Parts: sequence; structure tokens; C-alpha cells
Amino acid sequence: MVLSEFAPSPPLAEFVRVYRVVHFVFNDITKIPYKPYPPKPEHCLSFYPRDTETVEYTNSGIKIQNLKTVVFGQQTEVTNRYVGKDFLVFQIVFRPGGLYRLTGIPSHQLNNSYFDAETIFNRSIKEVNEKLNDASNFSEMVVVVESFLMKQIKMGAKEVHRLDHVSSLVLKTDKMLTVEWLAKESCLSLRQYERKFIERMGVSPKYFSKVVRFENAFRMKNKAPHLDWLSIAIRCGYHDYQHLAKDYKIFTNQNPTAFHLLDNASPERKFGEADTY
Repeated sequence: MVLSEFAPSPPLAEFVRVYRVVHFVFNDITKIPYKPYPPKPEHCLSFYPRDTETVEYTNSGIKIQNLKTVVFGQQTEVTNRYVGKDFLVFQIVFRPGGLYRLTGIPSHQLNNSYFDAETIFNRSIKEVNEKLNDASNFSEMVVVVESFLMKQIKMGAKEVHRLDHVSSLVLKTDKMLTVEWLAKESCLSLRQYERKFIERMGVSPKYFSKVVRFENAFRMKNKAPHLDWLSIAIRCGYHDYQHLAKDYKIFTNQNPTAFHLLDNASPERKFGEADTY
């Protein structure tokens, strides 16, 4: 089993936050457990060179399957992911504004979506999966994906905006930055900042910050399961446990303990790993 992340090369660092590789091979399991995937503050392009996954949206009940390349924007609800026995995904996690710059698609159109990437990029994207499957190591995979990205950028990508750099700060700090401060640092009025942020990230700045804080708490619990919920709440900028529990209810429809009991049965747990990325 592999759960790894790789940094992008300097020419692509303004578009890509990280490359994520997940590989499971289930030889002795007849029924593979599903993973409840909570909202995360990220937009992704995912390649599935081997077995794909089935994605079920828990609120709407929509189920999507058998896609080899997928684009998805900001998720605001839990998705249950069901993987195959030889499951490999190479995921491009974009920086704030990165996917918008690459595609020109207003990001709110990608919210709670799981789009076939062939409908957005040209059909040469299919070759990427074939090359990823033939790659002998993860470094070769990165080269394949970066070659694809560079070609897409050369075909015409939108210019970076100061808002993109400023919005990335939300991901790097454990403090709640005010929208007023972010707008000022972006050299925009409050209304302009909120409008452009929704265009580039799909949700409002305040909502995005709430997702970031929630994900920090989720990952902290998985990294340090011995910590009690009140300690995690305070460390992640919540006022108290009830404040944390309210966000868990919003994002997962569960209280913190109940959702992590579901997560404890995820596929990676079969290999002694936890979702900490």
C-alpha cells in the first residue's frame, strides 16, 4: 500500500500544491471497505490507470463510476468512495485558483461534482493514464503528469492574480484570517474579493476558511488519536468542543466521534495507515 505526496517542479508550483499517489492492492479481501471522504479545501484532477472508484454522494444519493480521469471542485458533503482490488490514483491537488486558471471554468460550476476530465481537456488526456500504468516508479509518473500540465498551460492559461497567492495563506496558517484583511492584501474591495474568490474557488472565503479549519481538526485526530476533542478544538482555532461539533455536523452529518468511527473502517486502515494528508 502507498500513500505518498510529491512536490511539483518550480515551473508548476504556482498551479499545483502537491501530487498525491494512493495505491491499494487487496489480494485476500472479498469485500473492500468504503471510505467516507469529508470535504477538503482542494480542487483536483485525478488519474486512475488501473481500477477506478465508485463515488456516492451521501446527501443526494448520486452515484458515479468507471471514470478513468476525473475533475472535481470544492465538495461540501461527504462522498463514499468504493475502490477496486488494484486501485491506483495519481491526483493533482491544485493551489487556490490553479484549476480555474488551467480550464477557465468558473469554479462554482464544479462544486460537488465528479466530472469526466475528457469533457474538459482534449482526448490526449487518455494517453496519460496509459503512461502512468507503464511507469516503473512514482518519479516517472510525476514526469508524465507534468508534461501533460505544461502542454495545457502553453495552450493558454489565465494569468495569476494576487488573490491566488493571498488565498493560499488560508491553507498555511492556523489563524482565522478575516475576509477584510484578505481583500486588502489582494488589492481588492471586499465585494470584488468575494466575487473573484467564488469564481476561482467555488465557495465564499468564509466557507472556505471553515473547511480548512475542519480539515485541520480531522487530520489532527488521525495523526494523534490520543488527543481529546476539546484539545483538538482549541488547537485548531475553535472556541470549544461544541463549536467543533457544529462544523462536523455541517460537513459530515455526524458528530466527531461518530464520523471517525466510520473513518476507522476505511481501506487504508487495513494496512495500518490513516488519512493524514
